[in-house]
Amino acid sequence: MSATEPGAVPPDDPATRRRETVLSSAHRPLTFGIVSVVLLIAFEATAVGTAMPLAADELDGIPLYAYAFSAFFTTSVVGMVASGQWCDRRGPLPPLTTGIALFAGGLLLSGTAGSMWLFILGRAVQGVGGGLVIVALYVTVSRAFPEHLRPTVMAAFAASWVVPSVVGPLISGTVAEQLGWRWVFLGIPALVALPLLVMLPPLRSRASGPPPAFGPPGEGSDRREGARRIRLAVAAALGAGLLQYAGQDLRWSALPPAAAGLFLLARSLRVLLPRGTLRAARGLPSVVLLRGMAAGSFIVAESFVPLMLVTQRGLSVTLAGLTLAAGGALWALGSFAQSRPRLEPYRERLVVLGMSLVTFAVGCTPLVLVESVPVWCLALAMGIGCFGMGLTISSLSVLLLRLSAPQAAGRNSAALQLSDGLSNVLLLAVTGALFAALGGGSVTVTGTGGADAAGAGGADAAQPAAFAAVYAVSAVVALAGVAVARRLRPELPAGDPAKRRTSVAEGTQEPIEAAVPTE
Repeated sequence: MSATEPGAVPPDDPATRRRETVLSSAHRPLTFGIVSVVLLIAFEATAVGTAMPLAADELDGIPLYAYAFSAFFTTSVVGMVASGQWCDRRGPLPPLTTGIALFAGGLLLSGTAGSMWLFILGRAVQGVGGGLVIVALYVTVSRAFPEHLRPTVMAAFAASWVVPSVVGPLISGTVAEQLGWRWVFLGIPALVALPLLVMLPPLRSRASGPPPAFGPPGEGSDRREGARRIRLAVAAALGAGLLQYAGQDLRWSALPPAAAGLFLLARSLRVLLPRGTLRAARGLPSVVLLRGMAAGSFIVAESFVPLMLVTQRGLSVTLAGLTLAAGGALWALGSFAQSRPRLEPYRERLVVLGMSLVTFAVGCTPLVLVESVPVWCLALAMGIGCFGMGLTISSLSVLLLRLSAPQAAGRNSAALQLSDGLSNVLLLAVTGALFAALGGGSVTVTGTGGADAAGAGGADAAQPAAFAAVYAVSAVVALAGVAVARRLRPELPAGDPAKRRTSVAEGTQEPIEAAVPTE
């Protein structure tokens, strides 16, 4: 008996909502499938991040260290926009399977690289795949789960990072030191088969095909608009890449590519992001903007932690990676906290709290550069930041899906992830330039015991100011994010303000489609 037939229980019936969970029989297979995919992504991120200093050192690529991260984020821009268009027209299944294949191929390319630039190319291929996958996962949640279960699904995504964050650095550090860093990259693709097998059957039955409101695919105007957005995504990726190149060059000749990169980004983002994003307009634009500010400030800070501990405090690669081990559990704890139904009316306040914790953590991290400060202080600060990120990122995802019409879920999810990826690229360009200008490019890393120069006081040791500059920039961006977090609630329309305010707090307002300008 369907929900529209006489006697059927309405989907939003309170009794049904209390009984229904993400592990109910109707949702269990798909929940396990999408969590398996996130689990794979999580293990890759923690394992690769731990092995990166050894890879960069062996390939003589320490000056290009930031490129290894930014290449992934830069090309993921194209994957995100393509996935958003693909999902809105064909459903999430095609971009998801294609993305997983590219993700694995990029790992294989990096693992067999003979030079730092070939290694970076592998990361770029991996980024395209990652962009396809992450947007497809968001659309799957929007299409296959009712609104009251979405915070729990986001919490499950965060929880899937717990085990990889604990065992990932230990496993990858041990493998890198005993067998070589290449086996960290070459071993992960073997894990791809299981998520695909778990994911495909429930995805076909629950979330395949375009949304009903979209209409028949293949119309000429839709095709032209989709192709235009892909071209703009490529332009945005090229612009971000030019900025990253200019940031690493540090010569006057880098000014033209920097200007060209800014022009391409400005022109592309006018269309690819919701109108009002860059001025933090209330509602959906601020949700999209804050996602980038939160992710960029924290991920940039976290990316330099292993290198800082290895080169400045003489830790081994394994121990440096383990300082981040508790982060996954605390991130999941924060995400679990935001999923509690009693906290739903306070979602915007949760984001303000989360960004405040992130700002505190990023600001405290460079204190470990002082020799008398124990390393566990850094681990504690990053754990607090991870808890704040759990509150913030999951809540922003919930708000985005709430404010998106079904036919715009792919495009808006792509905008959210685009903000995330581009902020990482831009902040890595700025911090990478500062890092290189202040002596960070002279770091040397040994295979197992930390930095030669740091351990022996050599003249080529990185200046602590290089790392301090990275964290200063990240802290300023995170602090600005606290202000943007106060603008997440949409402006109230004319009418009864009290009634409208209540509906917004309870998440019952009509979903809206992002106002994306067209030229």
